Amino acid sequence: MLKKALFGAVALGALMIGAAQAEDLKEFRIGILGGENEADRLRNFACMTDKLPAVLGVEKVSLFPAADYDGVIQGLLGGTLDYAELGASGYAKIYLEDPEAVEPILTTVQTDGSTGYHSVMVARRDSGMTELADMKGRKLGFADPDSTSGFLVPAVTLPKQLGMPVDAFFAETGFGGGHENLVLEVVKGTFDAGTTWASGVGDFSDGYTSGNLHKMVEKGILDMDDLVELWKSPLIPNGPIVVRSSMDDAMKATFKAFMMALPESDPECFAAIQGGDFARYTEVTPAFYEPIIDARRAKIGS
Repeated sequence: MLKKALFGAVALGALMIGAAQAEDLKEFRIGILGGENEADRLRNFACMTDKLPAVLGVEKVSLFPAADYDGVIQGLLGGTLDYAELGASGYAKIYLEDPEAVEPILTTVQTDGSTGYHSVMVARRDSGMTELADMKGRKLGFADPDSTSGFLVPAVTLPKQLGMPVDAFFAETGFGGGHENLVLEVVKGTFDAGTTWASGVGDFSDGYTSGNLHKMVEKGILDMDDLVELWKSPLIPNGPIVVRSSMDDAMKATFKAFMMALPESDPECFAAIQGGDFARYTEVTPAFYEPIIDARRAKIGS
């Protein structure tokens, strides 16, 4: 075991040196999706700014929290960001515009071993609603146009379940400005219900083990006793960690090795950037996201 540990340390050290020499990056740029309070997002990713400079051999690591999903997507398409954690639909948008822009390298594994999560529709508990049928003729909120769970999956799967288009069943639909804000707007009564993301593992009363509801509960801005779940989607592929495709292979390998080790090397950092309890990372390729790419192509066109 000691030999393995020493070999692993030497191998990672060699990768670090190789990465720094192969690509003369002075700054490593991290894009952070919108949909949550900016101060919280910066705090969650602060551990990356502390650790990655020495790992990658760069002078600094900078965080770029976008106002919405598209801000990060455009940064990746333009090559001004080096790494981001996306939803599957966000990655599909990039892939459909430029399949060579980024590479999906890893995704998360839930505590039950699955590599997926769910879109859930929540409403105020005092609304009297208990199931999807109760939303007929009411106002539904989506999270973000580029969100997988907050828009794409509900928009594609709900018509099949309802037997009619979304705009024929609901009186009105709109966007809440990201997952966190959407749920707050549901609590305020702006929307009768809204779609957000959750692991679907564990108890609803805890906001499940991970996802937007869980993060809001942990921050003390949501009481799950105020909400009821009306609908849950089929399993959605967990979103990818992507890196800029033009990044040098040695730096990609170093970064990937660092991330793969993170759940054990720094569990608190791992939980912070992922927003809840996950088991580990696992490798992925574009093929893992083909169903979402096809769904986005059919629904949105890009």
